[in-house]
Amino acid sequence: MAEVIQIDPKQPSPELIAEAVRVIKAKGVIIYPTETLYGLGADPMSTEAMERIYAIKGRAAAKPIPFLIKDQEMLASLVEEVPAMGRELIKRYWPGALTLIFRAKKGLQPPLRGKAGTIALRITAHPVAQAIVEAMDAPLTATSANLAGKEDIIDGRQLAQLFGDQVDLIIDAGKVPGIGSTIIDLTVTPPRMVRPGMIEIPRGEL
Repeated sequence: MAEVIQIDPKQPSPELIAEAVRVIKAKGVIIYPTETLYGLGADPMSTEAMERIYAIKGRAAAKPIPFLIKDQEMLASLVEEVPAMGRELIKRYWPGALTLIFRAKKGLQPPLRGKAGTIALRITAHPVAQAIVEAMDAPLTATSANLAGKEDIIDGRQLAQLFGDQVDLIIDAGKVPGIGSTIIDLTVTPPRMVRPGMIEIPRGEL
């Protein structure tokens, strides 16, 4: 069974963050809170951990996974370019619940570079998730902690009951809002709303 740790979502303990990072770097899988939903977190460069995430969710192997990143310097290392509309959206909504799809930088290896040559990224505003990514200094998987196609789970205790024997660590920060991030594809012109979510983009802004 996974270890379950309680954490203050506003002022997370550095020791607990360090434990989460230790598990991730050891090719483990964690469940952690964000400002939208709980996420399944792992090192995307660990084939073993990524296979576990797809198996846990029952997610189709061809469906890419989004990632959290630390800052815009990390963004620049992962994408070919940030179009003008992307710069505007980043300025307005990052850190926050907006996932943007970019053209992945050439030479980037899967799973960071999806089969279509794209990558989905965001900078989180949640203190726990933010602290984990900053301590890792690397992208973190950000797919929601639920079964593919099923309802989202917003309570850490329920997640422990459902996934406790499939992950290595659960960071319980109580209930999260339960609304997914808004997803916008910047690889097409004009940008396309892929999924409405927590961030409401005013009509005509894209």
